[in-house]
Amino acid sequence: MMKTFSSGNCTFSVPAKNSYRMVVLGASRVGKSSIVSRFLNGRFEDQYTPTIEDFHRKVYNIRGDMYQLDILDTSGNHPFPAMRRLSILTGDVFILVFSLDNRESFDEVKRLQKQILEVKSCLKNKTKEVGELPMVICGNKNDHSELCRQVAATEAELLVSGDENCAYFEVSAKKNTNVDEMFYVLFSMAKLPHEMSPALHRKISVQYGDTFHPRPFCMRRVKETDAYGMVSPFARRPSVNSDLKYIKAKVLREGQARERDKCTIQ
Repeated sequence: MMKTFSSGNCTFSVPAKNSYRMVVLGASRVGKSSIVSRFLNGRFEDQYTPTIEDFHRKVYNIRGDMYQLDILDTSGNHPFPAMRRLSILTGDVFILVFSLDNRESFDEVKRLQKQILEVKSCLKNKTKEVGELPMVICGNKNDHSELCRQVAATEAELLVSGDENCAYFEVSAKKNTNVDEMFYVLFSMAKLPHEMSPALHRKISVQYGDTFHPRPFCMRRVKETDAYGMVSPFARRPSVNSDLKYIKAKVLREGQARERDKCTIQ
């Protein structure tokens, strides 16, 4: 199964097996959207805007192979528990964010980690999957004074101890501290190309989408060792109905396990 994208006069396809969804979860005001913004465009916004649910898509050409990463930036208020459960069910990799100066946000991450493990375990039992569950616990705002800290590093590290597919990082989205390293480790645990990390690929805007084109005249500019990433400016979240069908297909073993809605870049 291939997903087809278009950019200007250039069309390219992403194999469904190379399509992944990253879900970012955590309490309100811990910096989830700031971490996503650092990942997508290297920027930090000082002004706080509450997130209901944001959806982003980034496509890559890594050594000639196409990859797609969908990013679901969830609400910290969780007004719809069923939607949060669906987000977990459809997620492939997870980032759980808390603020180092907020004890309650750390307690929320512990609850979220437990819920993810329970939901995914139930899905695995029904689908007989044996895949791993890559997850990063992220303590944000380590640029604040140690006097403000309410969660010790040793306590947070207990959440990932003994699990080689779970890692803990203390980061600062504001200062861009450890953010690249966190994504590098997350993608390594997910067995994805490390070039998907923000610092290890060339950023391309949509008007230069022909770089992704498989035709020879476009690929002349792309070396076998090159990696490119492009954010889709018009990506829209697949419908709830689409996500439900995706989960149903996994449970019933109907169709391709990773088939989701296609997105057109114009």
